[in-house]
Amino acid sequence: MGRGKLRIYLGAAPGVGKTYAMLSEAHRRMERGTDVAVGFVEHHNRPRTEVMLHGLEEVPRRELGYRGTVFTEMDVDALLARRPAVALVDELAHTNVPGSRNTKRWQDVEELLQAGIDVVSTVNIQHLESLGDVVESITGVRQRETVPDEVVRRADQIELVDMSPQALRRRMAHGNIYKSDKVDAALSNYFRPGNLTALRELALLWTADRVDEYLRQYRTEHSVSTIWSARERIVVGLTGGPEGRTLIRRASRMAAKGSGSEILAVYIARSDGLTSASPKELAVQRTLVEDLGGTFHHVIGDDVPASLLEFARGVNATQIVLGSSRRKTWQYIFGPGVGQTVARDSGPDLDVHIVTHEEVAKGRGLPVARGARLGRPRILAGWIIGVVAPALLTLALTALENGPGLANDVLLFLFLTVVAAILGGLLPALASAAIGSLLLNYYFTPPTHSITVQDPKNFVAIVIFFAVAVSVASVVDVAARRTHQAARLRAESEILSFLAGSVLRGDTSLDALLERVRETFAMESVALLERASEVDPWTCAGSVVTSTGKPLLRPEDADVDMPVGHNMALALSGRVLPAEDRRVLAAFAAQAAVFLDRQRLVGEAEQARQLAEGNRIRTALLAAVSHDLRTPLAAIKAAVTSLRSDDVAWSEEDEAELLAGIEEGADRLDHLVGNLLDMSRLQTGTVTPLIREIDLDEVVPMALGGVPEGSVSLDIPESLPMVAVDPGLLERSVANIVENAVKYNPDGRPVLVAASALGERVEVRVADRGPGVPDSAKDRIFEPFQRYGDAPRGAGVGLGLAVARGFAEAMGGTLAAEDTPGGGMTMVLTLRVAAGRPPVRPDLPAQATS
Repeated sequence: MGRGKLRIYLGAAPGVGKTYAMLSEAHRRMERGTDVAVGFVEHHNRPRTEVMLHGLEEVPRRELGYRGTVFTEMDVDALLARRPAVALVDELAHTNVPGSRNTKRWQDVEELLQAGIDVVSTVNIQHLESLGDVVESITGVRQRETVPDEVVRRADQIELVDMSPQALRRRMAHGNIYKSDKVDAALSNYFRPGNLTALRELALLWTADRVDEYLRQYRTEHSVSTIWSARERIVVGLTGGPEGRTLIRRASRMAAKGSGSEILAVYIARSDGLTSASPKELAVQRTLVEDLGGTFHHVIGDDVPASLLEFARGVNATQIVLGSSRRKTWQYIFGPGVGQTVARDSGPDLDVHIVTHEEVAKGRGLPVARGARLGRPRILAGWIIGVVAPALLTLALTALENGPGLANDVLLFLFLTVVAAILGGLLPALASAAIGSLLLNYYFTPPTHSITVQDPKNFVAIVIFFAVAVSVASVVDVAARRTHQAARLRAESEILSFLAGSVLRGDTSLDALLERVRETFAMESVALLERASEVDPWTCAGSVVTSTGKPLLRPEDADVDMPVGHNMALALSGRVLPAEDRRVLAAFAAQAAVFLDRQRLVGEAEQARQLAEGNRIRTALLAAVSHDLRTPLAAIKAAVTSLRSDDVAWSEEDEAELLAGIEEGADRLDHLVGNLLDMSRLQTGTVTPLIREIDLDEVVPMALGGVPEGSVSLDIPESLPMVAVDPGLLERSVANIVENAVKYNPDGRPVLVAASALGERVEVRVADRGPGVPDSAKDRIFEPFQRYGDAPRGAGVGLGLAVARGFAEAMGGTLAAEDTPGGGMTMVLTLRVAAGRPPVRPDLPAQATS
């Protein structure tokens, strides 16, 4: 029995019709004779969706009781016993009621697939686990019910169900999604045009990536090497020169002409170690391409054109952007150049764009190489000139009836030796000198065709030729070595300058520095290791590992390790570095240690900042104690003194008034001290909320005990879902918010305290009709010891709203200030809905995210 197949209808937003599409597919399969059964379909009382269930066999659901409410869930056992060919299972990301067979519905689906049953399911794009943070930033709603991306990616078929935001809002306004009394709230909150457009883009991009993955898999399985232009991908070849910025911007303009185009900037570095580009310039170009929405890639390869084409075909690119060569005219004698080679070998399926720039024909400069290595092409050319060219020159000279003479023959052979030395170094030049001497002796020195020399002058000429050839070759070789050493030192100075500048500016992280080390020395993995003492084990402070590398846990496991002091080392794996590279590596290691120290200093500075903030709070606290607490204490003291005085006979009414003053002052003191203690707990991070599920109507009324009767109008619907909060913290937060609102609200008009549900959150709104607060001061009123206008009505130290926001955030909620329509200010306290399915009707807007 094989595994069943999974087909998923992916919705761009709630209400686009994914359940309707699933039911339509079920009817089509039934018409073809397939055995189809409904495991679970949620129609949300939508008439058109409900009609589509007619004619389909529904497996009875399982009833479960939870917190006094009966819920229905899919009966997996009954479905497995029924064993249909195809099962319909709606809402793949749904969380089952406690007591169910599995925690999540996608786990139920996995059981059905393992049993060989094909499953057709639905899910919205906002329920994918990897997109949770993105969706929350767009809609303001945190999705509690999610499904792992891998579950959806493993589906055999994924079909996107899409609809334009305008059409979806019209469908909502016509009552096709929610009932009419819920439409306005939904349109003004979750179903705003901006939200729907962003969700639609997320769905399209995620589906496009999935299709692209299918395409890559198919091309790999079928060994398709040609490029399929299903999506424009533009590869930008960088040399590390200043023209790279022009090429990147040009590629960005090209990509902007076609929707969905990608930019991939690639730098090909030779495998011999230090790159031939400026690290600072490459860092600037990396930042530029990432700012333009592209990606930067670092590839190791000795044959630049072949490596560039291999990379382009590997990513299924359609275009390559290269810059016009910076070579001078005479430099083309060494080859046609990268641009011409790539254009020649690209084939008909890959377009190559050669872009002009300001650096054209200004020269490539001296190459930065390691040691005196000239590269294989130059060494090969030197040997050809040193060995083959003398033979060809001999054939040409012997073919002439009257040759130019021995002196000119010597000069011609000497020229070949010099060229061999320039191209290939000392060894090809020595070979050229030896072969040239033999050929001069045998063919051009009497007696010819003999290795003997009769005339002593000719013998001296040949000896001088050989000596001069060897001397010239040595001088040229030494000059080449000095040139490469100078170029190497320049490269090292650029790297060290970049490192020093990055440390001073603080614009590079430790991971970025380790990545720079890996790229510079063409390594597979790099790690900064440290230990507390010589007897303690090594720990990793930071590492960078490629797909082919392995993590480094000890310096002994590395191919190269560079100690930094006694208890720190920079470890590299991939190849053994020559001794001359360790100088630069030592600089990298020292800078890595500096970066690590900087990170720790930043942490210590943050701790110092928190201590300074605590000192500021304590100073303000002392000021508050010395001023705001004196007033109620003075009133209590005066009343007590009066009551204890024997000089005055107080009436019962006077005594009652004095006792009431004492009680009022004590209450004010208790309130002020409570806020001070709460703020102290928040500042020290000792607030530990005890989260449990509770109904708002159990907490909010209790928070109104400190305000006059009749000053608050309460509207808490009984149908609200339970919230996950700390009841004590919630009561204190609401009490502070309400007391602040009553303090500023006009007499005779009650403060409105209302609550509503939206998605997986509950909002408590406290609206007053006071003077309000301008937008520029809305955030400042939540700071400790801040009282707007510095002219409070009544006593207080300016901690009420600060404590309320602190408690709200400790419970995972938020507190924000808005303007009340018609004047005043509204405090919006947002709380999380308790885990599990809330006991609300399916037609409520909360279902928009479930």
